[in-house]
Amino acid sequence: MSLPRVVVVVPGSPAAIAGLQPGDQIVSMDGQVPRDIIEYQLLADQERLELEVRRGGVELTVEVVRTGPEPLGIEVDSPLFDRVRTCDNHCEFCFIHQLPKGLRRSLYIRDDDYRLSFLYGNFTTLTRFTEIDLERVITEGLSPLWVSIHATDPEVRSRMLRNRRGSVSLRWLRALLDHGVTVHGQVVVCPGVNDGDILDDTLAGVMDRYPELASVACVPLGVSRFNTEGSMRPHTVAEAAAVIDLVEDWQAAFVATLGRPTVFASDEYYLIAGRPLPPLESYGELAQHENGVGLARGFEARFYGGQAAPAGGPGGFFQSVDGAPAVGYRAARQVGQVTLRPRRDSPVTVLTGAYAAALLEPLVRSVRPDSEVLTVENRYFGGNIAVAGLMTGTDVAAALADAPSGRRYLLPDVCLSGGVFLDGTHPDDLPRPVEVVAADGASLRAALS
Repeated sequence: MSLPRVVVVVPGSPAAIAGLQPGDQIVSMDGQVPRDIIEYQLLADQERLELEVRRGGVELTVEVVRTGPEPLGIEVDSPLFDRVRTCDNHCEFCFIHQLPKGLRRSLYIRDDDYRLSFLYGNFTTLTRFTEIDLERVITEGLSPLWVSIHATDPEVRSRMLRNRRGSVSLRWLRALLDHGVTVHGQVVVCPGVNDGDILDDTLAGVMDRYPELASVACVPLGVSRFNTEGSMRPHTVAEAAAVIDLVEDWQAAFVATLGRPTVFASDEYYLIAGRPLPPLESYGELAQHENGVGLARGFEARFYGGQAAPAGGPGGFFQSVDGAPAVGYRAARQVGQVTLRPRRDSPVTVLTGAYAAALLEPLVRSVRPDSEVLTVENRYFGGNIAVAGLMTGTDVAAALADAPSGRRYLLPDVCLSGGVFLDGTHPDDLPRPVEVVAADGASLRAALS
């Protein structure tokens, strides 16, 4: 167990009035030791709270009194105070295994913790899930959760996870659904492994055994140049088209049977296959928008003044529920940071990855004819990695090396965590000053205007 450390005390809040200070470590709350931010919030939600805190090696008792629904007024530094439940699968398609050496240590942690699934939308395989976990999810209302399915055939799933528990762990998915927990699923489709007939069988299994699933996203395998698994490779154009055809056939079956499409192919498949994206209304509540499902159409709608937005709660890798510490990919991205930018009426260049470039070009030119989109080639990760969220400072710097001065360069915040790129570089290290803009259509439109 580590102790939650106070990092922010809101002035005038009950915590501030009681004398809590940044740097205090919370030893217990009303005599109980919280295991994570979820238990912390439950314990903090009362009118009178006695905290045992450690300050400079000295333990103190602090009584906090709240009046009405006002929050306690502190933020802590971590979502989990006990040990994170790490993944004991050995998936050959795991992207963390494809990371180069020398990145931040936190990027190499493979979690399979249902609490992080609830808090941040991380996907869990449920191979380490237990009866005690199920009881807690039900009693504390930890919903929605996000589950990696990959295949409903037990042997195929066990083989993909390289874990014998993979063949039986989906029983927990059935148990979660039986108790009314909202669950969103994911299938990472690997060419020659779980596509084709196996994907067809998986989607049939979803309809037959897990029809209550709120949504299922089919996403393509990401392969970096550091991949060491010979059987893992990117999709061909024909394979991407085949996945789309299969998913759309099953969407029709789900609509006819359940009244909703349930299963979706990610935007990447349509870009790889060179096919037009489905209309925005076909994505429902955009529950998996940050998993690349309907992300482009939602962005486009917001760009043109619409209100397309995901349903409440975590929607993928960059969101969190209220009260969860902004750590890792959810850390503040410092939107608006800029160094010595040109005039606002200067020509604009939007920096982005290869997948988004073709989509953004007509949008930005419709507002600013003098604008352009500069594609940042991902040489750092290589392979088929082309999303804006995985752009590194090294590659952005290379793209800007010969870029002219006198232009405004807009950088999406999604490639930053705590104001820093994945490779540890900072926007101030780039050869041209950039403006960091929130990665949504409305923010880009405002920056262009």
